[in-house]
Amino acid sequence: MTEPDIRKGLNGVVADYTAVSKVNPETNSLLYRGYPVQELAEHCTFEEVAYLLWNGELPNAQELADFRGGCMANRDIDEELIQVINFLPKDCHPMDVLRTAVSYLGTHDPEKFTTDVAHLQSIGRQLLAKLPTIVATDIRRRQGKEYIAPSKEKGFSENFLWMVFGDEKSPANIPSDIEAFEKTMILYAEHSFNASTFTARTIASTMSDGWSAITGAIGALKGPLHGGANEFVMHHMEEIGDPAKAEEWCLNKLKNKELVMGFGHRVYKKGDSRVPTMEAAFKKLAAEHPEKDSQKWVEMYDIMAKTMYENTSINIRPNLDFPSGPAYYILGFDIEFFTPLFVMSRITGWTAHIIEQFENNSLIRPLSAYNGPDERHVEK
Repeated sequence: MTEPDIRKGLNGVVADYTAVSKVNPETNSLLYRGYPVQELAEHCTFEEVAYLLWNGELPNAQELADFRGGCMANRDIDEELIQVINFLPKDCHPMDVLRTAVSYLGTHDPEKFTTDVAHLQSIGRQLLAKLPTIVATDIRRRQGKEYIAPSKEKGFSENFLWMVFGDEKSPANIPSDIEAFEKTMILYAEHSFNASTFTARTIASTMSDGWSAITGAIGALKGPLHGGANEFVMHHMEEIGDPAKAEEWCLNKLKNKELVMGFGHRVYKKGDSRVPTMEAAFKKLAAEHPEKDSQKWVEMYDIMAKTMYENTSINIRPNLDFPSGPAYYILGFDIEFFTPLFVMSRITGWTAHIIEQFENNSLIRPLSAYNGPDERHVEK
């Protein structure tokens, strides 16, 4: 009997076509609809990138104005949802709150089971608009602070930072802080058939509704081997504490064959193409916020990156989570909220893939190779 070709984790398996994104092996660039993500982060707003992912082309001035206007008009969340958020335990993980909030919103949609593209895009627009309000509400209620209503004039990133921090000294009033946060949103927006996106497509393939697909994707993103890694990057850095201890810490992890979060990637073989852009943004943030002892994190970052590269057989390099974690920390976010920030961005990619799945759907149902007991029978 021929042994089946088992690909643990579906490693190397090509499951379907997608026109949403790819990693170009020749340039090692992540492309969104053909555009290198580093160019989009340099020249575009997050709203422009969201439009690109959902429509295939960058918007003209009128299309962008209409898109922004529709998102701004949908930023409010109703009093019932605020009460739901306030009812949930303050010690639960914020991703649990986000998952519950999306399910709540889905119950108010009278057309849950349609595969219509316009309706799926309307789900995406609602969540692109409301997720920042939900996350900001959860942050502030855990800190014992009052709810701040969303602005109908501010851009995506400025509005979110305002809802979270709200005072004159907040990142919402510092253009370079807004710019750095905006770059993280663009860089995290999409990445082909990653675990959460594939989860969303798998759920959609059963002809379930878009809300369920996104709720499932949130559950997948929570894991530390996926979106939750950016939280663990900062936990690692806090554990190290002193840059002078970083090299020894990394070497001990490697010696014990323990994971160091923020390093390596299933797809990239020559390093994550998003890292240079995010690393530059992180180091610029650190230089502009010396009052937060930020240079300590930069020094630790450089030592860890060098140690991991020089002491692994494959010269392992950082992925996007490694510079993003300390960047979010410098901006003032609690570590447990790093992954919900990821969700605020990735809703764009998830929506694009759910639409694409429905356009040419086939139920995702892989086979398995059985290795349990041979057939046996109950003895009476």
